[in-house]
Amino acid sequence: MAVNRIGLVVHGGRTEAVDAAQTVRAWGQDYGIRCTEIDVWQDGGRRSARDEVEAAGDPDLIVTLGGDGTFLRGARLAAEHDALVLGIDLGRVGFLTEVPAAAVCQALDAVREGRLHIDSRMLLTLRASCRLRMPSDVEDWMQYGRGGLLPPPQVRPECEVDDEWGVALNVTALNDVVLEKLSRDRQVSVGVYISGRLLASYSADALLVATPTGSTAYSFAAGGPVVSPRADALVFTPVAPHMTFNRSIVTAPDEPIGLRVLERSGRAVVSIDGQLRGVLDPGDWIGVYAAPQRLRAVRLGPMDFYGRLRERMNLTDAPAAVADGSPAPLWSITTPPPGDLAHLSLPDASHGPAALP
Repeated sequence: MAVNRIGLVVHGGRTEAVDAAQTVRAWGQDYGIRCTEIDVWQDGGRRSARDEVEAAGDPDLIVTLGGDGTFLRGARLAAEHDALVLGIDLGRVGFLTEVPAAAVCQALDAVREGRLHIDSRMLLTLRASCRLRMPSDVEDWMQYGRGGLLPPPQVRPECEVDDEWGVALNVTALNDVVLEKLSRDRQVSVGVYISGRLLASYSADALLVATPTGSTAYSFAAGGPVVSPRADALVFTPVAPHMTFNRSIVTAPDEPIGLRVLERSGRAVVSIDGQLRGVLDPGDWIGVYAAPQRLRAVRLGPMDFYGRLRERMNLTDAPAAVADGSPAPLWSITTPPPGDLAHLSLPDASHGPAALP
């Protein structure tokens, strides 16, 4: 594919990320491709995703250098501009990045020459009863240890607005949308609706809606299920709920999840992919649903999600099973699958272990 402009999203606090960014710039110079660092601090403040990608000349490829947090920053920008995103892995426990820093030039060569896979990932967006704002009385202490906040989300001008359906906000989440308590000594009380029907009213530390991609992040830590990132679904997970029913709910992609802060609740904070975006008062609500656009992530071979799950989560085998020794492959990895299995996602002779060319 043609790569004319590259946007760099760099974890500036890690020396190896800064060094890898220099490698990308040198590669760009060799091929006459402009490389611009984006999503950076501007005079102590933050810019919107649209402003950032425009300042970088609307890159067609965004390269992230860091861990999953850095990749999420790049995904926010790529989704805004429908650009490709390539994650260079400098993290420790992540699932989103795949290319080691030592292979960054090989990866860029593969992208330029079209030797790549496009991984389409579901994104979330939301409507709200009002525009999200961060009140001045909480903004300062909520920034502690986080740096500056992103600007308030804008309203999408192409969408209808009324009192019953609220306003459509120009935000996207690759991992999750979280509604959490503002005060340490008081849980948030929230009515949870699926497809417009009340599921239950919860009192909890937080309530979150995750994508399949985000199922291995906060949702997993809160006891939620692991969902294949190839699936399309919304995963609702309560965090420390004061009620008997504490299970996650997995909904179809066309079944939105609504969260209404109840009248006697304390205030609640809305976080999108870990970024604080606003505070809701009692009576306010957000509705989370699948975004119309999708993230286009670059992969250089088939994704071994379950192998990575075993490795990154340090899964251990049952002692009784270990006594049987290491199990052999269930199906052949050297010959094509038979016809009745050909429609399934299985390893075969033409798709061996993912590797850089």
